[in-house]
Amino acid sequence: MTRSLQGIGMTSLRTRERMIKRLSEQGIHNKKILEIMRDTPRHIFMDEALASRAYEDTALPIGYNQTISQPYIVAKMTELLLGSSGHLGKVLEIGTGCGYQTAILAQLVDHVYSIERILPLQKKAQDHLWDLKLKNISYLYSDGNLGWPDYAPFDGILASAAAVEIPLQLLQQLAVGGIMVIPIGQNGQQALQRVTRKTSGYDIEQLEAVTFVPFLSGKE
Repeated sequence: MTRSLQGIGMTSLRTRERMIKRLSEQGIHNKKILEIMRDTPRHIFMDEALASRAYEDTALPIGYNQTISQPYIVAKMTELLLGSSGHLGKVLEIGTGCGYQTAILAQLVDHVYSIERILPLQKKAQDHLWDLKLKNISYLYSDGNLGWPDYAPFDGILASAAAVEIPLQLLQQLAVGGIMVIPIGQNGQQALQRVTRKTSGYDIEQLEAVTFVPFLSGKE
């Protein structure tokens, strides 16, 4: 492992261990998620100027008016997605962003299908994920509202942007028994929702308040 991946100083393993201790205290119980987040170099997913803040519990800018979610939110959404099974087959990710959430998912599920609407972000994320030798990821440059019907249905869907309401096409691409974790609401009034598809209809749980960038249509 190269020094840049391994981390030094404020990006060292010791700093990551402090992050994991904090996540445990915040109520993240899935040991596998905690281990993977400890071992995944979050600092490589952001500009060098911000790398020393990578393990703080805060969202940070990644360019193009986008952010990398705070570690707690990444851990919480992943834990909600995995549910009691602890493992999923195919997962659709809406919003590759810098690729950090993608990296965590790829180490926990069989395959990640990740959609990004901002092409330069997607290309940068692919480079980082390739550096980590994570190869069970497929990428699509597209409007996240459309999902990825070619590979549906998905066992899990995770969205990293807040929609005003759950996009219908994403609901339709969720397998029976599958789980979607998505922030819903407008700026200042967003909450995480967990959607479980039943044989007839959907079970929707309203969870904690969050702050995400808006879920936008189209491509850039």
